[in-house]
Amino acid sequence: MPTRIAITHPDTEARDRWVAALSARLPDAEVFAWSGGDDPIADYAVGWKPPDDFFARQPRLRAFFSAAAGVDHVLRHPGLPPTLPLFRLEDAGMGIQMAQYCLHEVLRVQRRSGDFEAQQRDAVWRELPVEPPASWPVGILGLGVLGAQVAATIASAGFPVRGYAQRARKLEGVDCFDASHGLRAFLAGCRVAIVLAPLTPATVDLLDAERLSWLPRGAWLINVARGGLLVERALLEALDRGRLAGATLDVFRDEPLPPAHPFWRHPKVRVTPHVAAVTRVEASAEQVAARLRDFERGVAVGGAVDRRRGY
Repeated sequence: MPTRIAITHPDTEARDRWVAALSARLPDAEVFAWSGGDDPIADYAVGWKPPDDFFARQPRLRAFFSAAAGVDHVLRHPGLPPTLPLFRLEDAGMGIQMAQYCLHEVLRVQRRSGDFEAQQRDAVWRELPVEPPASWPVGILGLGVLGAQVAATIASAGFPVRGYAQRARKLEGVDCFDASHGLRAFLAGCRVAIVLAPLTPATVDLLDAERLSWLPRGAWLINVARGGLLVERALLEALDRGRLAGATLDVFRDEPLPPAHPFWRHPKVRVTPHVAAVTRVEASAEQVAARLRDFERGVAVGGAVDRRRGY
């Protein structure tokens, strides 16, 4: 009997692309789109935000592969078996996208693009002083696979870069901080702070009013990780009081962002619809197929999730 792989995804178009991509890479396997009906019992599953009854209907799974870098959507699942191995994507084409997005936003702030756009609306011709990149230290909160690539890209553009991770890291061209230094010491030196930390029980509401106050006055916040890391009301208050200069937000607690949410119309907030790094199915399927083969052979598999750490 062939190995059976169930694909579960709320976006049917994405689900079908995953079926086609994995079928091409694992021709001896039976890859099918899980619909919740009389589907076969699978050996493995790949997906994003599985329905509440998914694991109950698939009781013999040997592993679950997240169709994204994040796994909070799986770890929160009420029916997740306690010992089921979980794996997450690492980069799979997302790193370069994330690095480009973040560098673009940092350059917008450093080059005062918002100020020049405001002048254009008012037909004002006025040269404004622009400080060099060396005057704009950029902090990366989270130095995983994506965070490390973002840090390297921004450093290559001439910005001083500091990074924070719970455990000690060494990255060329990056001033690395960890828990032994404290988050406050890290944030205090960030004129731009980029959030790339995982969402775990320990990091929910990480950036609250107190921690936002640790950033220098006039700092700019960029969140491309998860909306749950940021206390939205605290950010709005910091912006309204002039404590922070602005924020670029790509992720939110509620997605899609509700039309009435104040972020949409706030003059100091830039909103994008969770597009900083989108999953490229072809590259991701290549990674999942290789890891599934490794799992079948009993060798070490990359991207294994440590449930105690939440990623």
